[in-house]
Amino acid sequence: MADKKGAFVTEITPRSEDFSRWYLDVVRRAELADYSPVKGSMIIRPYGYAIWELMQQALDRRFKATGHLNAYFPLLIPESLLRKEAAHVEGFAPQVAWVTQGGDEPLEERLVVRPTSEAIIGMMYAKWIQSWRDLPMLLNQWCNVVRWEKVTRPFLRTTEFLWQEGHTAHETEREAEEEALRMLGVYKDFAEQELAMPVIEGRKSESEKFAGAVHTYSIEALMGDARALQAGTSHHLGQNFAKVFDITFQARDKSVQHVWQTSWGLSTRLVGGVIMTHGDDSGLILPPNVAPHQVVIVPILRGNWQETVLPHAEALRDELVAAGVRVKLDARDEHSPGWKFAEWELRGVPVRLEIGPKDIEKAQVMSARRDTRDKAAIPRGELVTRVQALLGEIQHDLFERARQFRDDQTSHAASYEEFKTTMDGRPGFVVAPWCGDAACEAAIKTETQATIRNLPMQAADVSGTCVRCDAPAREQAYFAKAY
Repeated sequence: MADKKGAFVTEITPRSEDFSRWYLDVVRRAELADYSPVKGSMIIRPYGYAIWELMQQALDRRFKATGHLNAYFPLLIPESLLRKEAAHVEGFAPQVAWVTQGGDEPLEERLVVRPTSEAIIGMMYAKWIQSWRDLPMLLNQWCNVVRWEKVTRPFLRTTEFLWQEGHTAHETEREAEEEALRMLGVYKDFAEQELAMPVIEGRKSESEKFAGAVHTYSIEALMGDARALQAGTSHHLGQNFAKVFDITFQARDKSVQHVWQTSWGLSTRLVGGVIMTHGDDSGLILPPNVAPHQVVIVPILRGNWQETVLPHAEALRDELVAAGVRVKLDARDEHSPGWKFAEWELRGVPVRLEIGPKDIEKAQVMSARRDTRDKAAIPRGELVTRVQALLGEIQHDLFERARQFRDDQTSHAASYEEFKTTMDGRPGFVVAPWCGDAACEAAIKTETQATIRNLPMQAADVSGTCVRCDAPAREQAYFAKAY
């Protein structure tokens, strides 16, 4: 774990002392990721990638259950193609990386390293879609994208990151809107059921929406430092890209119409979100559903333990693995059990099982929860059922703990002075009336660093005036400082 200067991360900065430093310590000390030679890029190490793989599998099951198919599109996009949709290219221009030379030859046309794939997919949809019988077209791709970020942080914001991007085409506006909302619901279900991360779903303001979209919807989570994290977005693109790329089809009435489109994406930033939602001063706390090892078995080293204890530990492992539990048996003899306890706590393994000579005599196994550190003896004959129940309890309890934290960190502000005072500390979500004016929204951001994270899906009756100006309020907005 040494960096270029030879430093070694041996301790984790307390969260209360420096949350940002704590986060970086956990990422490196738990061997989730490391820095690459390219500024702003990260190397995802096996343990971090294993978490992403479990997220990917859980999402992919949901995508396929809703009728989506996986495909793959090129990394490089011709400049002329990207520039076809003006709002889209303007939104991404500051973050675009360009390829100008291939081998020793300058390119006749610059190529974009994809920041997203609406342009190339739009071109292909124009070729593939001819009739209403070709619709809906429901595709997703798992890939990497590049956005030249100025300020980066492992997982949360990096120059290159992994994600999935769904792209769909539909006959009608209503179907596209239903799709955008359906996939937002898939994201919410995934975040809450798999990551134990409670989220607030809603729509973005005009200034915060995706470049080229008619509507953008998102799920927003609250991290342990009371800052918001945009966890996933779903965009109703309308016919903007369809008209630019001439994606038309012969309708049921024989007329020629443009398709209605959506796109939606979720990325490796959610690995960072899991760290910041659940972690503590000892390191990671992983929800069992996305933990590479749900259980670690630590044999107690006594006497000739390899002949007396290890066979029992191996039997425990085999029994749990056969029941579908992801298990790590730590039989290393160069480290003490205490050292291993600390190491697997750092890595966030939900359940630790300890077995030694006394446990074998009593026909039991000692268990320890990572989230609460509660310890209990499990009768040997009840191992599988008790461990499976324990994993379910931990998954549930982590969600409830995070939900309670979010609710405790959500407040309402009726005046701008109250709003600014709240935003000075660790504010969480602050719900306040807003006039709907982009200039007012920009002023709030400048004056408080807070942005509108979401607007309620269903506009509620709002009375009174905007939290900042005297104009009539049109929305109840969720504001927060965000990553």
